[in-house]
Amino acid sequence: MDNPSVPRAAVERFIQDLPKVELHVHLEGSMRPPVFLRLAEKHGVPGLPRSPEEVAAYYEFRDFAHFIEIYIASVRVLRDEEDFALLTADVAERLAAQNVRYAELHISLYNHLVRGIPASVVFAGVEHGRREAERAHGIGLRWIPDFPGDYGVEAGERTLDAVLADGPPSVVGFGVGGMEVDRTPFRGVYDRARAAGLHSLPHAGETGGPQSVWTAVELLGAERIGHGIDSVKDPRLVDLLCERRIPLDVSPTSNVCTRAVADIVEHPLPRMLKTGLTVTLNSDDPPMFGTDLVNEYRTAHALGLDLADLALLAGNGVAASYLDAAAKRELTAEIESVLAAALDPR
Repeated sequence: MDNPSVPRAAVERFIQDLPKVELHVHLEGSMRPPVFLRLAEKHGVPGLPRSPEEVAAYYEFRDFAHFIEIYIASVRVLRDEEDFALLTADVAERLAAQNVRYAELHISLYNHLVRGIPASVVFAGVEHGRREAERAHGIGLRWIPDFPGDYGVEAGERTLDAVLADGPPSVVGFGVGGMEVDRTPFRGVYDRARAAGLHSLPHAGETGGPQSVWTAVELLGAERIGHGIDSVKDPRLVDLLCERRIPLDVSPTSNVCTRAVADIVEHPLPRMLKTGLTVTLNSDDPPMFGTDLVNEYRTAHALGLDLADLALLAGNGVAASYLDAAAKRELTAEIESVLAAALDPR
């Protein structure tokens, strides 16, 4: 992590060439302004921005609670199967343009169910978009339906019921997000999800302190943690996460935009790597935060990470994903090859 001097152009080329996976990105939070505006106009949704400039102002968040408020308001533009297919195709195209080969996307399923949109409509739309994306761009997409924790256990149970009834085989896990309330009440719903073969992939340790990560690991059986940046505040927790090799899906720009971290220079990403934590790099809600995965790699480099560190983050993403073993080997070898070429002095 010495970050020796490397020409900016060489760093940029390396980041672009690096094969990537993304494990913490929200489908609805990846809606670009043109798609947002198109769907808002299509459905005549009131109270939303009507121009790119208004969208930019709309996405200036006061704090995490304000971000959640805007996020929930924004998903109202998604109404039918065609909308979800359009969004999925657009998101996949943007990911593929960044050399992202595979992504596991959170779907805010409860926010659609509570608006009267059946899970069958949501899944039919995203599956159509997924299949088209795989044909057009060769990118693999998988789904992590989730619910907002601040809506309570009933929201979790209703979301899981919908996933078990209508979820396609491309659903790999079950998530909880929203305001970071105590995760203890969700033990039962997570027991049921895991018994059904879904991986436990909760948000924790973003704004709720280390205890929320402890709860996610010990009671929810978390296999990966969404964010988890507060983990470094507890050495015992760091030891546990390292011992069990539980990955933390970190999104630096998101943490600054939601005020979970005051300034990017204060972000704990470098310290997390130094402690031996398994960290993956992600964009979370890229258009809302004015970023994308390529930019997150640039940000990580600016925080002092060298090319080997960036390759480590990419490799961690592959290892932490639910890709099959052969695909993991292939992508890992390609990451190593790109790094070797970048470090070759010839």
